[in-house]
Amino acid sequence: MRTFLRENALTLFFGGLLLLALVGQSVAGLAQHNGQQVADGQEAISYAQYLLSSDFATDVAENWQSEFLQFFLYVLATVWFVQKGSSESKKPGHGGRGTDEEQRVGVHAGPRSPAWARAGGWRLRVCSSSLGLTMGTIFLLCWLAQSVAGRASYNAEQLSAYEDPVSWAGYVTSADFWSRTLQNWQSEFLAVAAMAALSIFLRQRGSPESKPVGAPHDATGDDA
Repeated sequence: MRTFLRENALTLFFGGLLLLALVGQSVAGLAQHNGQQVADGQEAISYAQYLLSSDFATDVAENWQSEFLQFFLYVLATVWFVQKGSSESKKPGHGGRGTDEEQRVGVHAGPRSPAWARAGGWRLRVCSSSLGLTMGTIFLLCWLAQSVAGRASYNAEQLSAYEDPVSWAGYVTSADFWSRTLQNWQSEFLAVAAMAALSIFLRQRGSPESKPVGAPHDATGDDA
């Protein structure tokens, strides 16, 4: 058990933080929701009801989809684009998918390489893009969940105001949907740009996301 915890500490640490944040969000969200319910002269709901509500689902899904969009674009962008001096970038002039030898695929695969890395055809193509494909798929699923839950929440507000509900297509083209979506996207893009740029000049000793403390500012990727 100690070995498992030590070897998986990073995932477990952030998984634990995720659960704590979800619980905190649900408790605070319930309090806010019920406060509004009481102010509007309506009945408060239970914690279980709130967890199953479209309001909670929308808040969670819209954050998750923006996170997976961030990493999906980051995984793809770092294949081709470089940032001189950044620990998050490949060296200038080394953009692209790399040779089979560099990627250790096909005849260059080792005995411990994934089975599909040694294969050819569609299996190698899938293996070579599996991270981006998975991130992109999860983003689309979260985006779809946000749109469905968001429409339900939006229509509940419409009906309470004696206004007509909207269709799914009407909601995903509405200002409400894109206001909620873009305010999350811009924060993710800011975080990635800041990380790429700040890692040129700033250091965090011991972190693989940082260059060694004594590395020159213009050292990039493997050069560091």
